[in-house]
Amino acid sequence: MKASIDAILQREQAEYLDKLMPESTGLLAEMESYAAEHRVPIADREVALFLEITARAIKARRVLECGMAIGYSVIHLARGMADGGLVVTIEPNDKMIQAAEGFLSRAGVRQPVQIEKGYALEVIPRLEETFDLVFIDAVKEEYRGYLDLALPKLREGGVVICDNLLWGGQVAGEINSPDQKSSTAALREFNRYFVNHPQLRAEVLPVGDGLGYGVKVS
Repeated sequence: MKASIDAILQREQAEYLDKLMPESTGLLAEMESYAAEHRVPIADREVALFLEITARAIKARRVLECGMAIGYSVIHLARGMADGGLVVTIEPNDKMIQAAEGFLSRAGVRQPVQIEKGYALEVIPRLEETFDLVFIDAVKEEYRGYLDLALPKLREGGVVICDNLLWGGQVAGEINSPDQKSSTAALREFNRYFVNHPQLRAEVLPVGDGLGYGVKVS
């Protein structure tokens, strides 16, 4: 048992950790501003960095992402991959794909990225790659479906990361608005499923909006 359940997750600690990270510059800062202006959900800065660090640590050569948006997390994943690597990312929205194409090209990582237009539940079954890392950040009600489809394509020892598992604190507390009820209920169920999955050693980390981290063990 922790000495204090609130020893880390307090505002002053969160603000300290946020200030500790270097400010985004250049293209990444531009993408963050674009996302804020156009209300496009992208990974928190610390989550994106965590993805890059993980890709580097496991020397990932094949990465699968469910939910590309404008490509913010893709850039971090691509920068963390080993030479000759490939990020397969799935996105159904034409406007997001067009924006991402521009950002990825300007970041110099367009070549190692394969964009699959469509819905992840339909795209994943037809992918033939074996992946080292899977990142899930799309429709919250579909997280379990993404995981069930992606796990057979993840190598043993590979890593799966899921974003937004605390969902603004709603999974552990009150739901903020009626339109969040379905996603919150789905994430509560998914979190239990994820951390108890027989093929994974997994937990939920208090990083960003709650980051699921699991290693495939069988």
